[in-house]
Amino acid sequence: MTDELLALEHAGWKSLCDGTGDEFYGGVMTDDAVMVLANGMVMDRETVTAALGQSPPWARYEIADVRLVPIGRDTAALVYTGTGWRDGDDQPFVGAMSSVYHRTGDRWKLALYQQSAKS
Repeated sequence: MTDELLALEHAGWKSLCDGTGDEFYGGVMTDDAVMVLANGMVMDRETVTAALGQSPPWARYEIADVRLVPIGRDTAALVYTGTGWRDGDDQPFVGAMSSVYHRTGDRWKLALYQQSAKS
């Protein structure tokens, strides 16, 4: 399960680097999913895809300190430290991140994503 969900997280980050985050997250988020961002914004699926369609891409990223938190047979959270760099920024964004996934059929869907900035 950890490998499957970590592969989804990497796919999400890669889409944020290549400018296709709106398409990726539009397809992987449940209809009622939300993202809770470090700046305090809570965004629904429609708002997330609209924002990602206009966001500058990340230049690179790292995922570290990965932990799986099983919630049920078909639900789990992946908790990790994510670091993202954008071209032209002096400092990366470093956050404690958690993604809650629910399996529907043979596919994992993102129900909740949360990030908190780490200092």
